[in-house]
Amino acid sequence: MSTSQQTASWSELFSGKNGIRAVALCGGVVVHAINVYIVTTIMPSVVQDLGGLEYYAWNTTLFIAASILGSALSSSAIGRLGLRSSYLSAILIFILGSMGAAMTPSMTLLLVARTIQGLGGGLLLGLSFASVRMVFAPRFWPRTMALISSMWGVATLAGPAVGGIFAESGAWRLAFWSTVPVAVGVALLVNSQLKTKKEQRESRLVQTPILKIVLLTLSVLVLSFGSLTTSWPLMMLCLVVVVSIIYGIARDDLNGNNPLFPSGTYSLKQPLGSLYAGIGLMSIGVTSEVFIPYFLQHIHGIRPFAAGYMTALMSAGWTTGSILMSGRSRQFANKLLIISPLLSALCLAILGVLMPWQALSLHHHMTWVMFIPLFGVGLGVGMIWPHLSTRVFLSTQPGQENMASAAITTLQMYAMSIGAALAGMITTSAGFNTGTLAGAQRSASWLLLCFALMPIIFVCVSKAARQAGQPTEPPADA
Repeated sequence: MSTSQQTASWSELFSGKNGIRAVALCGGVVVHAINVYIVTTIMPSVVQDLGGLEYYAWNTTLFIAASILGSALSSSAIGRLGLRSSYLSAILIFILGSMGAAMTPSMTLLLVARTIQGLGGGLLLGLSFASVRMVFAPRFWPRTMALISSMWGVATLAGPAVGGIFAESGAWRLAFWSTVPVAVGVALLVNSQLKTKKEQRESRLVQTPILKIVLLTLSVLVLSFGSLTTSWPLMMLCLVVVVSIIYGIARDDLNGNNPLFPSGTYSLKQPLGSLYAGIGLMSIGVTSEVFIPYFLQHIHGIRPFAAGYMTALMSAGWTTGSILMSGRSRQFANKLLIISPLLSALCLAILGVLMPWQALSLHHHMTWVMFIPLFGVGLGVGMIWPHLSTRVFLSTQPGQENMASAAITTLQMYAMSIGAALAGMITTSAGFNTGTLAGAQRSASWLLLCFALMPIIFVCVSKAARQAGQPTEPPADA
């Protein structure tokens, strides 16, 4: 599977049972992704109604922190419940969270509901990635990973539209209700297409490292707490606590004590470590989209509906890049591992200059110029995403396949949660909580320019990732 000739075509993926199964796996991602864009679009309206501007970043942080817990448990869920029952359980949890968010009377209870939503969404994402290597032969992996990524493109159309319509009509609660019938439809599809527990038993049951998962989630909450303060000493203390937790988990994993992540994760000289670093750093870069609707509305006066769609350009770029580049050869993909992160970094830096510049919309009426870098940020991520994910499968030691595939989502969610918390720290320090135009402008500049460094760091540590998946290496069991 090291060349494009060995990669299955799109027609092969969509033919017969393969196509039905692919749609079933993608359904969970659709539910989660649409919800992400609905909430991103309606959050300014939610804050206006419920208050709690200081918890703006927490809404995303808690959602993703709970997603980490869900995605980390997905591998264990498959072994204990089977693929179908795991999916149905995840959808039920997600529906309960959506209903709670729709009925919440306060920002505090909304955060609780969003946490429940995140748990269900994390399970759905983890199950989708972990299922690829269980359901499809290796040559289908790049196309399937690209298809799963493209579901975020579906979300860019549906999410901002639903969220924008309800936000502008003052009925943001209905936006949460709208996700329920979609989730029910996915549940019906999963129930009819995925295998039962008896049929799906593939790997031995392993003890779930619950304590490590809880500590990983706790580290996100600690960093989020630090994002609420303007005290640099307290911020630094929170960072020290987070680093200490990560160090403790890594040290215990390296000692072989019921590891949370597979062998090779903690060394950038190993393909798996470099690949996971790429997944994490590129994910942090796009987390800036959490604040984009707020910046567009408060700096440039753009309406919620339009601001939501402009923000969605990042995911549209991600989807486009994944589809266009999923069938490329290993040699071409190695070039993408350098070019794509640099593209994302450049576009984030450009946004860091354009976003705070109010005259762009007020005097020049050229807000559309930001379409290009917004799309480019996601395009840079999407072009390498199928190759990063596929190379993780190929670089995993026998017996750790489910752990490695579930770790893709766990690390992605963790990186996004850390990114949201760091974004909260940066924007708070820049004056975001003042609610003024000057505070929003400073926040936009500092946030986007700082996050532009993340893809550049990946380029510096990508050597082992470019060596992953060589034809001479034995592939992981299919």
